[in-house]
Amino acid sequence: MRTIVFVIATFAAALFIGTGSAWYVIDHGTPLTTERIGPWASWTTEGNPLADPYTKAHLARSGRLPLSSTAARYFVARTDSDGYALSASCEYAIAGPSINARWWSLAAYDDQGFVIDNPSQRYSFNSNELLRRADGTYRVNLSKTARPENWLPSGDDSGRNLVLMLRIYSPRVTDATGTGQVLPDRLPKIERKSCD
Repeated sequence: MRTIVFVIATFAAALFIGTGSAWYVIDHGTPLTTERIGPWASWTTEGNPLADPYTKAHLARSGRLPLSSTAARYFVARTDSDGYALSASCEYAIAGPSINARWWSLAAYDDQGFVIDNPSQRYSFNSNELLRRADGTYRVNLSKTARPENWLPSGDDSGRNLVLMLRIYSPRVTDATGTGQVLPDRLPKIERKSCD
């Protein structure tokens, strides 16, 4: 009887650990599948037909259909630059220098991947419409209420977690495989200004 209980307990533990670790890797990646720069994470082989199984599972779960990493790079942030989860109850300043690419956009989503409903119908900013400072830098204010410069609404649900998606098309710097490269100092910082 002891043997049967031991086998069942071992099987249950293996199932729990195996499923949990697979879910974590599919959701967050590993150093082998993702590149992390501050709060930003990028799946290095997304859009590549030779992508590893975890990257394919991550994309299937997200529902995104990315271009090849030779044509575009996608960076996702779920935290601010200090590591705190992005929340609709807080106000953030997203600031950085110009990104060396043909075109890029910054969008906010809820933690389920849906755009955030707001009366101004503003869901993103792109490199063509963004208001810039004299030195070429920019600042996007992510908050519930309107702010000067570039305002990206975070919605009225203050209990909601947020996700930022930075899409960079045709990066002008590539590595030997043709994969677009974005210098770490070109990715915007996400600074929490205040919370309710």
